[in-house]
Amino acid sequence: MSVASLRKSSAFTLIELVVVIVVLAILSGVAIPKYLDYSSKAKESACKGTLGAVRSAIANWYANQLVATGTGAYPTLTQLQTSGTVMQDTIPANPFNGSGTISAATYSASSPPVSGNAGWNYDATNGKFWSNSNTSGVGENTW
Repeated sequence: MSVASLRKSSAFTLIELVVVIVVLAILSGVAIPKYLDYSSKAKESACKGTLGAVRSAIANWYANQLVATGTGAYPTLTQLQTSGTVMQDTIPANPFNGSGTISAATYSASSPPVSGNAGWNYDATNGKFWSNSNTSGVGENTW
């Protein structure tokens, strides 16, 4: 037996490589739009989670003040921003604009809150807390 007859070809053919590239292109064409949709849904969920946690903490603060003093009072902006006072940790940044700043704002039931540069808005007179996002998935633009 000769040495040439013992060797086997172990390389891929050009056709096999082209088929693999086409399959990968099709898979990425399907996966990328799904990933972008999941990314926006994750932002909405993170924003809703923060809103729910902060609104719950504000309601707890009000109830504790009502029990302790006989008069309900919402936390001030400073109390809301101070870690360990109203919330155990600091309030995370708004996922839509990356700002963790809480701005004093005035809530009006007759018109929707206006988005601004800060991450969050808070009206200490009535305890309203909302996001600076005009995203329909969060629902802040429907007030």
